[in-house]
Amino acid sequence: MSKKISLYKSQFDYPRLTFLTTAVTLSDLPTDQGYEIAVIGRSNSGKSTFLNCIANQRQLARTSKMPGRTQFINLFKLDEERRLVDLPGYGYAKAAYSKISAWQRLTNSYLDRRQCLCSLILLMDCRHPLQSSDQQIIEWSMNSQLPLYIVLTKIDKISRNVLTQTQFRLQQLLPPTYAQSITPFSAKTCHNLPEVYQVFDKLFLNTPCG
Repeated sequence: MSKKISLYKSQFDYPRLTFLTTAVTLSDLPTDQGYEIAVIGRSNSGKSTFLNCIANQRQLARTSKMPGRTQFINLFKLDEERRLVDLPGYGYAKAAYSKISAWQRLTNSYLDRRQCLCSLILLMDCRHPLQSSDQQIIEWSMNSQLPLYIVLTKIDKISRNVLTQTQFRLQQLLPPTYAQSITPFSAKTCHNLPEVYQVFDKLFLNTPCG
């Protein structure tokens, strides 16, 4: 990690993130204005833990050992114009099929209709990266011309050599647009947290919405 990035000072105070609301339907969402960055990933990718690390808060987003804990859309307020959004996890989850289908419909509706959505942060467990559902999200992002950034989570669970091999393999498989936008991350140690802050800042400040 370079000295320049490791000393990066964020433009925003992410530890000031506060829970805003839970949306069961699109009508529960705040007014479609401002800027939203949505965190998306499989049910076991560690989205809630990732958000807690970003905010330096243990209980900002609820975590669970059971995949599929996030069943609705949770929004967190950064300031009056900017929000982070925790979308329901896709893929494996211990829940009834009808509930899983409802989560998927809610997520799809949000992605298709939300005008203030500026970008996606796609979380992938480094031990199981680029599943078919991840590829669908990437393809949707490309077709929608919506910026997408990839974060490899749980890197503390594999060796450095395996991580290097995983990154290389992903770079060969991903479209060029995304091949260079991969950040390894550990919520346990908050490894590469400054780099993640830098990504959020760039997306919030430089991405036109609506």
